Amino acid sequence: MTRKWGLFLPEPSTLFDKLWDSHVVAALPGNRALVAIDRVFLHERTGASALNSLAEAGRAVVDPARVFAVTDHIVDTRPGRTDQTLMPGGQAFITETRAAAKAAGITLFDVNDSDQGIVHVISPELGIVLPGCTLVAPDSHTCTQGAFGALAWGIGSSEAEHAMATGTLRLNKPKSMRVCFAGSLPKGVTPKDMIMTLIASHGAAGGKGHALEFAGDAVRALDMEGRMTLCNMATEFSAMSGFIAPDRKTFKYLTGRRYVPKGAEWDQAVESWEKLISDVDATFDAEIKIDASAVTPTVSWGTSPEHSVGIGGTVPETADERPLEYMALQKGQSLKGTPIDAAFIGSCTNSRLSDLRRASALLKGKKIADHVQAICVPGSSRVKREAEAEGIDAIFRDAGFEWRESGCSMCFYAGGESFQSGARVISTTNRNFESRQGPGVKTHIASPETVVASALAGAIADVRELL
Repeated sequence: MTRKWGLFLPEPSTLFDKLWDSHVVAALPGNRALVAIDRVFLHERTGASALNSLAEAGRAVVDPARVFAVTDHIVDTRPGRTDQTLMPGGQAFITETRAAAKAAGITLFDVNDSDQGIVHVISPELGIVLPGCTLVAPDSHTCTQGAFGALAWGIGSSEAEHAMATGTLRLNKPKSMRVCFAGSLPKGVTPKDMIMTLIASHGAAGGKGHALEFAGDAVRALDMEGRMTLCNMATEFSAMSGFIAPDRKTFKYLTGRRYVPKGAEWDQAVESWEKLISDVDATFDAEIKIDASAVTPTVSWGTSPEHSVGIGGTVPETADERPLEYMALQKGQSLKGTPIDAAFIGSCTNSRLSDLRRASALLKGKKIADHVQAICVPGSSRVKREAEAEGIDAIFRDAGFEWRESGCSMCFYAGGESFQSGARVISTTNRNFESRQGPGVKTHIASPETVVASALAGAIADVRELL
C-alpha cells in the first residue's frame, strides 16, 4: 500500500496483475496459486482423449456451458469434405470427439457446422472470449485471444481435464512484461511484421517466464483482427500469454455477438472492462520499446521465427549451419528474389476476413507465377461465407489460388496433407520448424501481403513495390 494525502491507496497494478488477482481462488506454497478458469476450448486432435479420460475417472464436466469443442486441426479442407481425412486414422479423432462431446453435454462446432473454424478465430467471432476472462485450450496459440484483454494460454490434455472437472488450474505466477510499439507503422507493414521483428530482435526465448502486454500507439491503431495476429505469436516469443488492454474497438467488435452479455448486463460488463488497463505508475518486471516506424516487411530465413530479417536484408553472417543447410541458403544471401515453389494463406495467425481482403486487393486482376502452387484457407466457415459474399474467393481463384474450406490445414503436417517434399513455401503461418508443413518443406513465414507479392513474382518479394 502507498500513502497519499493521508489515505492508503492500492499499489499501481499492471493489467496482468488485475487479470491474475481477480481469478486467484487460493494461494499455494511458493509462487503458485489456484486460478479460476472461465472458458475451456477443445479440438478434435486431443479433445476425445481429455473427455474420455475424465469420464473413465468417474468425473463430470463441472459446467458444460463453459466448455466448447471444434473440429479444426486435422479436418480436411478440400471442397466437399466429410469426416474422412488425409491423416491415417484421422477420422476416428473426429468421430470420437463428437461422441465424447455429446456425452459430456458440451457445445461442439462440428465438421460442417456453420460456425466451424479454427478455435482462435471462432471464439472471438462468437463472443466466447471476453475481456477479463481466463480461457485455456490444448493449443499453444490460445494466446491469440488475449487481444480482447483476456488471459488466454495453451495447456496440455491433462490440464484440460482438471479445468473441466474443477473450473480451476494450479499455476506458477509468471513475471510481467510490456512491449511498447511507439509511433506509427509505415505503409505496407503489418502486425505480422511487428511480432516477427520483436522475436528476431530479442530472440525466441525473449518472453520466457513472462505474461506479455502489448502497448503503444501502433498497437492502439490496430483493428481487432490485427491485434489478434500480434498476440497470436506471443507463444513464439516463449511468453505464457500475450494480451492488449480492451478499449472501444474491443467493445464495438463484441457488440451483439452470440455469447456476450445482453441489455443491462452488457452495460455493466463494459463499465467493468474499462478498468482493465495498466495503471500509469504500474511497474513491470521487464519492458521493451520498439520504434514502429522502423519496422519493415519481414520474412523468416531459417527454422525458427527468430531467424527473420527485413525484406531488404540478408541471411546473417552469424547464422548457424543447421538451419542454413536445411533451408538451402548461404550466409549473406539476399532473401528478396529467392525462388519459391508454393504460397499459403491461412492459419490462426492470418486467415481472418481483413487478411483476405488485403490479400485480394493486391491480387485483383493479376496472375500468380505459373510454377507456384498457391492455397488460401479461410480461418472459419463464417469468414469463408463473408469473403464469398464480397467476391474475394473469385479473385483468389482467378489469380491461381485454390480456395478451401476452413481449418488449420497445412499450418502443420500431422501425417495428412502437405506440400511437395523439399518445396520452398512462403506462408502466413506462425512456425517454420523443419518439416512443419511437410517432410523436407522449407517454410518462410511472412504477412499475407508479402505472400501475395511473392506468389505473383514467383520469388520472395517486397510488397511495397506493389503499393
